[in-house]
Amino acid sequence: MTAVSVLKKAFFLYCASAMILPIPSVWQEHKIWAPSVLPSLSFFGHIKVFAFNLIWMGTTLIGGVLLIPKFILGKVFGFDASYEAYMVERFTAHICCRLFVCPNVEIRGAENLPPDDGKAPAPVYVANHASQVDLGVVYFLGRRFKWIAKDSVRYLPGVGLIMTLSQHVFIQRTGKNKKSVSNLFQRSNNAIQSGLPMFFFPQGTRRMGVRLPFKDGAYRVAIDNESQLIPISIHIPLSCWNSWYPLNLLWGGSVDNVVLTIHKPIQAKKESDKEELKKKTYDAIFSVLPLIGEEIFYEKKEKQT
Repeated sequence: MTAVSVLKKAFFLYCASAMILPIPSVWQEHKIWAPSVLPSLSFFGHIKVFAFNLIWMGTTLIGGVLLIPKFILGKVFGFDASYEAYMVERFTAHICCRLFVCPNVEIRGAENLPPDDGKAPAPVYVANHASQVDLGVVYFLGRRFKWIAKDSVRYLPGVGLIMTLSQHVFIQRTGKNKKSVSNLFQRSNNAIQSGLPMFFFPQGTRRMGVRLPFKDGAYRVAIDNESQLIPISIHIPLSCWNSWYPLNLLWGGSVDNVVLTIHKPIQAKKESDKEELKKKTYDAIFSVLPLIGEEIFYEKKEKQT
């Protein structure tokens, strides 16, 4: 068996996995909607989540493969394919959300969005994180940014490829990850100072029925760079997956749109108190969102002398 045939088979398996790996994503979303305070996913809801992930992986796979030649040439001539990869992500997000979630995403408080002028230090966006839907609807903001994603995402067909080309930041979330965390802050700071915003979900994980406290990462980056923090509320209708959209459009049905609310920027300074910034952004984000389940607070532990 020649090296070429091995590569062909490996590439075929990689592409074919895009038909299978949406299944774990369906299971993850199923668990998010499982609490009794939420409507559990219907059969049609599961189908929509699968199709959402299938189209997302397939579209980013095609876009990523088409960008590989530019990526390789860029290694020689000193350019990259990060902007084109971002455009693939944005196109994919619009297609998937309009096909399976809602016909449009309503933007409120657009006047609070900082200009997309590439000036440093760039802002730090922070938002609540409830569902896979969040990852798509934020592209309706019309702003380029870098994500923080767990390292395993880079191995997802299409998704990992396009995120690598976009130069998003991958971190190891388990085990000994001091080097990974250090890399997170270094690459985040580099992006901010180059005029490219960072986007954080400070809850750290997806929860629909629980409000988790915010973690430190986004606020450390904002303080280190004296960036503006831009709080964003993502309101996902409870009928999001279980509605008959888009089929109900055939008989004149309606669907609730996802709503993004951009709050006034909060300026971070070197001397800013991290806990105070977390509280300000937390209060702003959840001020326009209904409390569906419970709210969890972590008490700050005092150091023992």
